[in-house]
Amino acid sequence: MAQKTVREAVLNILVRVGQSGGYSHLLIQREIRKDNLNQKDVALLTELVYGTLQRRDTLAYFLKPFVRKRVKPWVKWLLYLAIYQMQYLERVPDHAIIYEAVELAKKKGGKGLSSFVNGVLRNVQRKGVPSIDSIENPVKRLAVETSHPEWLVERFVRWYGFDIARSMCFRNLHEKEVSVRVQSMKTSREEMIKKLEEDGFEVERSPLSAQGIIIKNGNIFRHPLFKEYLTVQDESSMLVGEMMDVEPGMFVLDACSAPGGKTTHIAEKMNDEGCIHAYDLHEKKTKLVEEKAKDLGLTIVEAKQADSRKLHEIYDNGTFDRILLDAPCSGLGVLRGKPDIKYQKSVDDIQNLAKVQGDLLAAVAPLLKPDGKLIYSTCTVDKEENELLIQAFLENHKDFVIDPHFKASLPEVCKELEGLTEWGLQLFPQDLDTDGFFLTRLIKKV
Repeated sequence: MAQKTVREAVLNILVRVGQSGGYSHLLIQREIRKDNLNQKDVALLTELVYGTLQRRDTLAYFLKPFVRKRVKPWVKWLLYLAIYQMQYLERVPDHAIIYEAVELAKKKGGKGLSSFVNGVLRNVQRKGVPSIDSIENPVKRLAVETSHPEWLVERFVRWYGFDIARSMCFRNLHEKEVSVRVQSMKTSREEMIKKLEEDGFEVERSPLSAQGIIIKNGNIFRHPLFKEYLTVQDESSMLVGEMMDVEPGMFVLDACSAPGGKTTHIAEKMNDEGCIHAYDLHEKKTKLVEEKAKDLGLTIVEAKQADSRKLHEIYDNGTFDRILLDAPCSGLGVLRGKPDIKYQKSVDDIQNLAKVQGDLLAAVAPLLKPDGKLIYSTCTVDKEENELLIQAFLENHKDFVIDPHFKASLPEVCKELEGLTEWGLQLFPQDLDTDGFFLTRLIKKV
């Protein structure tokens, strides 16, 4: 695929995400499959889509002095795409970027729009973009500089202070490396590392899971052993399986299981002995769990559709040895890989999700056996969905406490982190270069 065609595909994705609420990661995957791109084109497409989306509000700030009239959405995104390359990429000279943008404008909108795009970008090239340093309010400056909604930056600062908020916002601008989990019943991490290194991959051992491998270089998705031996999973997500403290033969509930990464990890930790009842609200998503278990050769996972707030209609109280509630959340911890989330969420969304999370936790908690353990986790960094929710739950459920052994059982790299409190562990993306993630472990009193 020629670079100009790659940029056209990038523009189409940006418009669909920006104007229609599409999901960037899904659209990128679809484009890659549709056009069978080579590795160089995949890298370029991914970099341009994610980079432009990550910097959207910054690019809007840069563009504002140069465009005084309302323009069509695709023209706006074309200008964002070009300015992103001019400001943040060094490999392509400005004149080539402008030429590509003008040609694309001519193809999509005719000579008049191509002249407009040319004039705007030449002006940007000649005059330079406005300085962000001139913004006096530090929260607004941080919001513009890191392209986060101002309300969200204010929220981060209120929860954690300016320094942590600043570090988090800047880290969110950069994609993280891919990490994978080894199917430990089929091979060891050391054997897999040896095989991958022989095949030209650069890898590291994860400090958060004995089954985790960080892929520093190489396309793991095309490795012949990928489907049967490896699962793509963030290290913070792997920590959930490690902290479940499961044993073979246990009866386990995974209340919100799709797409199945944590479910299958738990099954591996149980040596595929016992039973995991894995639920999701959507029938289609339970199929993903079933397929993942089948690919990995796991037999103890029973994936079913249900609203987990109503599982008391199916199970008696005190049924399960372990319960995992990986609750649906705002996703504010995964902005590095899904940058569109930060532009789509609102305070109302967070508060509505916190209500659902609280209802789910209250509904599944009675299903735990006395002395059983319940892991609550989310991929968000918002206290209302995490620490404050756990505090409220414990105030209303005196038969539960934070597991006193939770902190001691964490990996050593977690024990001195700022996000470790009496209520659980809040991982920030800047801590260990993982997703932002919260987890805690509750125990039911005997």
